[in-house]
Amino acid sequence: MEYVVFYATDPTTATRIPEIYPRHREYLDAFAAEGGLLGIGPFDDPASNGSMAIFTSRERAEQFIARDPFVLEGIAHPSDIREWDALNYR
Repeated sequence: MEYVVFYATDPTTATRIPEIYPRHREYLDAFAAEGGLLGIGPFDDPASNGSMAIFTSRERAEQFIARDPFVLEGIAHPSDIREWDALNYR
């Protein structure tokens, strides 16, 4: 089982993305190195369509959200954590 979080981008704070992105990316890389993050990224036109992340457990998703600079700075607003029963062909 995997866990998915969808993020909506707040248009009122989107102008701060370039300022906050380096901290977000540093956090992403460190978190991914610890394990539990399977993938993350924006959809086309992230200002309108947002982004998503896939985690190995609900706990790792909660931990990620709790410290993500984009969430803490009000740039990204996470959805509920959704359990995903994916078919993997890798």
